[in-house]
Parts: sequence; structure tokens; C-alpha cells
Amino acid sequence: MSAGVLGSTQAVVVDSLRVSYGSVTVLDGFSLRLPEGSACAVTGENGVGKSTLLRCVAGLQEPTDGIVTVFAEQPGRTVGFWRQVATTVESPSWYQGLTVREHLDLVRLANGCDPNDGRIEELTDTLGLAGLADALPGTLSSGQRQRFLLAATLVRPSRLLVLDEPEQRLDHAVKREVAACLRSYVTSGGTLLMASHDDDFLGAVGADRVVLGGSR
Repeated sequence: MSAGVLGSTQAVVVDSLRVSYGSVTVLDGFSLRLPEGSACAVTGENGVGKSTLLRCVAGLQEPTDGIVTVFAEQPGRTVGFWRQVATTVESPSWYQGLTVREHLDLVRLANGCDPNDGRIEELTDTLGLAGLADALPGTLSSGQRQRFLLAATLVRPSRLLVLDEPEQRLDHAVKREVAACLRSYVTSGGTLLMASHDDDFLGAVGADRVVLGGSR
């Protein structure tokens, strides 16, 4: 499957991917081409391998067989890779004693950005986190943590976003804002690969779709 404009440089290439856990094969012979500047959503029932595919693209899962490249390199092996790729696939961890705002400041600084340039305020307003700047991440509800994780991912520069069901636990108003943010990211040249179950959300993002466990 290919998404986006034909002839564009490929951001993600997956060839004949197979991933097995013991005797159970989750993905078998899956292939994907994702050009730069495009958005692709992987859909399908639970257990068909959506998160496993994202983990392989993010370099967090070793394939049993097949090839995965991101910007023509093996994923997850270098600092350069992580300078270009931002993901919500891995379970987050927090620094004890740092507030929501201090975490976002740290992410901006670590990626060579000015934490006082207004980007943090823009995202926290969009995601409904403005009143939680002084809160500790460990005290947040599940929905607030989801929004915080998205903020920490989107607040840094990247060329590729790999997001696992970013609409989870968000109310309708915030979903619309997140969809608009992701659509703008792709319009400005970024590439998006995500898993999702929400057809309305995917329509708002404008993502092409790949159905795992069914027709492609």
C-alpha cells in the first residue's frame, strides 16, 4: 500500500514484515510505502498487529522477518533517528518532582528549541492543559495524561509522527483540535503514521487508511 503523492521520497518503507511471538504470528508479509508529507492510519480489530507495526517502525520491536526503514535507515538505532521521529507508542515515564510545564520545557530544550517561544502555550491551550502547568504528571487522570503525552510529543520538532490511537480518552472538542493540529503538521511537510479506531477523527485528519486483518 502507498499513501500520499506518488513520486515523493519515502519516509517509511515496510517490506514483507513478519512478527511472531512464539507460535503466534501477528503480522505476516505486510508491506507499506509512506511518502514524506503524507498521513496514513492503520485500522482493524484489536489484536491484528496495529501497535506491533508502529513499534517496528519506531525501532522498539525487532521484526521476525522482513525489512523496515525510516528515512532510508534502520529505525531506532541512532540519536539522529530520534531527532526526526516522535512517538507515543512506548509507555511514558515521568521525572519525579517535575511539573507538566517543566517536562515540556525540558523536551523543548533537549531538542534545541526555546521553551519561551509560545509553542508550549499554544499546545497546552489546544489540549486543555493550560490550568495544569503546575501539576505533577503522576496526579493527572488518564485523559489528562493522554493529552500531556500528546503535548510532549508535538512540542518538539520532528519529520515523522508515530502515534498509537492519539484520540483515546479525548472529548469531542479536544479531538477536533488534535485532528486540526495533525492535519496542519502534514500540510507543513511532516509525515504521520498512526493507529486509530475513530472514523470521524481520521476523516478530520485527512489520513489514508490501511486495514490490518482485512482488505488493504
